[in-house]
Amino acid sequence: MSRPKIAVLATLDSKDDAARFTCGVLRDAGAEPWVMDLSLRPHDNAGADIGGAALAKASGVTWEELAAMERSQAAETMIAGGTKSLLQKFETGDLSGVIGVGGANGSTVFCAMMRALPSLFPKVMVTPVAATAAVQWYVAESDIAMFPTIGDIVLNRITKAVMENAAFAVTGMATSWDKRRIRTEDHQPLIGVSSFGNLQKSVDRITKWLEARGYEVMHFHASGPGGKALENLAGQGELTGVIDLTTSELTDLLTGGVYSAGDGRLRSAGAAGIPQVVVPGAIDHTNWWVGECPERYKSREFYQYNVEILLMRTNAEEMAALGQMMAERLNDAKGPVTVMIPTQGFSQHIIRETQDIDGNAIGSWLQPETDQAFTDTMRQHLTHGRIVELDFHINDHEFADACVEELMKSLEP
Repeated sequence: MSRPKIAVLATLDSKDDAARFTCGVLRDAGAEPWVMDLSLRPHDNAGADIGGAALAKASGVTWEELAAMERSQAAETMIAGGTKSLLQKFETGDLSGVIGVGGANGSTVFCAMMRALPSLFPKVMVTPVAATAAVQWYVAESDIAMFPTIGDIVLNRITKAVMENAAFAVTGMATSWDKRRIRTEDHQPLIGVSSFGNLQKSVDRITKWLEARGYEVMHFHASGPGGKALENLAGQGELTGVIDLTTSELTDLLTGGVYSAGDGRLRSAGAAGIPQVVVPGAIDHTNWWVGECPERYKSREFYQYNVEILLMRTNAEEMAALGQMMAERLNDAKGPVTVMIPTQGFSQHIIRETQDIDGNAIGSWLQPETDQAFTDTMRQHLTHGRIVELDFHINDHEFADACVEELMKSLEP
């Protein structure tokens, strides 16, 4: 097998030494580096396989025009040209991995480019920002492996060790990627299931029956990144079907909660024509960090789930809005859609008492009339697919079994 070719993303005007060191380690590890210089300004350092002039041209401007831009605009332009060039290299099969070495600005550019590559393709970022709370912003829904440099990117025995680890890691990943590309083994079809801890009984039951029927199952925890990953893999054609049991990220999108997966939720599987069974699982609450609920919501009903998470009970107006939002997204689907509604409750929290913001008990989480607003609005707006109401709780095994059987109608008619 030939040496895997690995793209090295760097700004040679400021990180020339680090880029050269990384390239040397890659060669020692058995890889062939291909250097992309994403510097935003002209400089005299050589050594790039593709540099600013070519990348600017790929984004539709001259190198002189890019260099004259304000820094943030120049970065966006370089991201466009760099992504186009990187994808061209990938699509020809001439690339087996990518590694970036940079600080905060470099990481913004490099990670944006890496996010355009498909899941499972080797992506490694060596950066001091890997140790910050902002890491989720850089990684988003992708599978970039982040290596914290411990110190800033200046060559010394500590940072060299980090770069060596990262370079050998991406070489190993790239070698594995190349082997997978030429393998001809058949895989079991993969079903995506969105999950949450308070729906675990149903998740486990669904998984058991899908696996018994010969499917692989992948769970996506509905805390934001999970929903993004589900949409990402569905859009890439990795999923054969979806049981979207936990659509609560849409509640957080509606209200501004901390577990939103963004506006792309409940879109990609439909666009790809993948069969979907969709459930209003856990849409009966918004997630807030304890102590950070916005002032406008403090008169609402709550339940403190743990030391970090405060749950806010969804009201009837929000339930109606969610019914319309979900229906409109599902109407755009190109494949089969069934909305399964458990009339005895959308989450395990029906056994809880609601509380005011200070923790005083004020009522019951079980509010059938509130939840009915979702069902009524869904019926008004859904024009593609069908709605099935079942007189069970979402965690009842009868409901979980029905979800599997409904998906099988599309996959095994």
